[in-house]
Amino acid sequence: MKEKEILIFSGTSEGRKLAEILLQNKIAVTVCVATQYGQEMMGQQEDELLTVHTGRMDVSEMERMAGEKNWQAIVDATHPFAEEVTKNIAAACRNQGKEALRLLREQNADICGNQDIQFVDSVEEAAAYLNQTSGNILLTTGSKSLPEYVEKIQDISRIYARILPVAQEVEKCRGLGLQGRQIICMQGPFSQEMNLAVMKEIQASVLVTKETAETGGYPEKLAAARQAGAKTVVIRRPREQGCSMEEILQRIGVEPKEKRADINKYQITIAGMGMGSFSNMTGEVQQACREADVIIGAGRMLETVKALGKPMENLYIGTEIAAFIQKHPQYQRIVALLSGDVGFYSGAKKLLQAFGEAGIAEVPPESGELKRANGQLESGDLKGAGSSGKCQYQIRQLCGISSVQYFASRLQIPWEDITLMSDHGRRQNIVGMLNTHEKVFTLTDGDKGVRRLSSELLRYGLGSVKMYLGCQLSYPEEEILTGGPEQFLDFEREGVLAVLLIHEGAKESSVSHGISDELFVRGKVPMTKEEVRSISISKLALRRDSVVYDIGAGTGSIAAECAKIAVNGKVYAIEKNPEALELIEKNKHYHRAWNIDTIAGEAPEVLEGLEAPTHAFIGGSSGKLERILKVLWQKSPQVRVVLNVISLETLQEAVELLKKYEIKQQEIVQVTVAKAKQLGSHHLMMGQNPVYIITLQKSGGQL
Repeated sequence: MKEKEILIFSGTSEGRKLAEILLQNKIAVTVCVATQYGQEMMGQQEDELLTVHTGRMDVSEMERMAGEKNWQAIVDATHPFAEEVTKNIAAACRNQGKEALRLLREQNADICGNQDIQFVDSVEEAAAYLNQTSGNILLTTGSKSLPEYVEKIQDISRIYARILPVAQEVEKCRGLGLQGRQIICMQGPFSQEMNLAVMKEIQASVLVTKETAETGGYPEKLAAARQAGAKTVVIRRPREQGCSMEEILQRIGVEPKEKRADINKYQITIAGMGMGSFSNMTGEVQQACREADVIIGAGRMLETVKALGKPMENLYIGTEIAAFIQKHPQYQRIVALLSGDVGFYSGAKKLLQAFGEAGIAEVPPESGELKRANGQLESGDLKGAGSSGKCQYQIRQLCGISSVQYFASRLQIPWEDITLMSDHGRRQNIVGMLNTHEKVFTLTDGDKGVRRLSSELLRYGLGSVKMYLGCQLSYPEEEILTGGPEQFLDFEREGVLAVLLIHEGAKESSVSHGISDELFVRGKVPMTKEEVRSISISKLALRRDSVVYDIGAGTGSIAAECAKIAVNGKVYAIEKNPEALELIEKNKHYHRAWNIDTIAGEAPEVLEGLEAPTHAFIGGSSGKLERILKVLWQKSPQVRVVLNVISLETLQEAVELLKKYEIKQQEIVQVTVAKAKQLGSHHLMMGQNPVYIITLQKSGGQL
């Protein structure tokens, strides 16, 4: 005989949950369900300690089941509206000299608001009220009470009954005189959108439901009726005596698991809600919101989940959210809603940082107890914590549907080859990315961001780029616009916008450095030649996010090459010659080097206000090489420097500096380039000035 065996008469999600907890505690459970549907739900639990009995039982059969074994406990977890069944279970147990523990459902939160709802206590009251209304009626109360509705409602052609997809149920409806269209066979629970779709299809003006648990879809029914502008009739849950889930578990003796369940209630869920509509939220995020004690987010997001009737707080700054949580320890399950996906240009990173700075601790999911640290609560102190106490929380993130996923699906294109960026609250090198990437997706700061982006595309010669704009994605007013940059120069529309840019010319771009000299506007300003430029840039060993100083930039040829490599970084072209400064700007736009900032002035003085460099190229120092290097090392000790030297005097100065300072990494390369020049039928090799390429890095470290 098993050490502990429990008998559960089930018919609710609470009964299923109780069975799951007992099985987790290695307690044998026999569950009695009335229908095949109930068997299917329990059948999802594969456990040798579980026995499922299917079929309706009368009092004598219940009595026989109650006396079959020496059950440690017999639990009545049937539906609150199955009052006759509850009476039979109680009578059967009394006849066997045993007690039936009645499992009560938790009370629903007030999710009705100002909705047009008529509460009644019986089918008779509901029918009397329905006879005073007009229009079609959607009955979502099952087939058991259907005969009474058919008997008492004067015009049964108004009735549309939603029942389980079981043959006997359908025959029962037909036997009562309902026609095929009036019988809706579906298995729930249903989303708000599904309820609304059914109501629209049958043109229902009234919805009838029971006051069931939230997990059974009660909030979604109310929300759908409100959205459809329909009346709602709610049959109140019978008031009864019994035990809570926690009390029954204590009676059975599963104390450790009960404590862990309490601890797990202290949880912060950072949830990506998708594009904004309730239907766009994942089922996991919807469930988290239904179970939440409070939902935090921006106003637009809270409006989406308003129908759930949960306490809400209109906050979106991480530090403010952290402060609110600390001041309200009564909220055990907290949901912080973020737009889109938590991993795609989301506020999740800053929110986690704010939690860390505020000392909101995280309990590992597998932890079974809480530790006291810095005045934080132990597990025994959790309930009734005052505002001065600090609760430890499990922090989890739930992904959502990102804007790029949604937008790509609406445009019916794959998104695995789309480069992802954001111009919302930040500036990124979208122009540079379009040089080598055919598809670029970005978020923008509303219409202002679209106008700025369109202007930049035209300025950098990208007028042929095709633009797709997604406005109010997933909302009823969703709109997708298509055109070129010129068409969006005067664009006006509120809200964050999704933009997909397609540049077919990117397919033709070179993927390596080495721009031909002929492609630069030169004027009379000296320029580092192509071959020397290529070697010098190779010695720089740039990264995609490097911050580069091009000191003595001349025409900007080095800066342009660096900008194409450090596409996520920044290049500062420092030059004192006014003619050269004009050439840098021309070459910047011609080569679409968006991330070049032209700095007019002489080094090292103009370097002071710039961000710290990771790399520096010195093409001209005007006799101030040592002073320039000192400033570079002061700003960034690990900066990697490459010099181009032509004169022997500058070479001597550089060698002396290598001796004077402790340079861990140094290299001197002398390059002589000769190019062929055609003279009649002959080609003569014309030598250029030898160039010394010096690489130095004062302190170690990987750049």
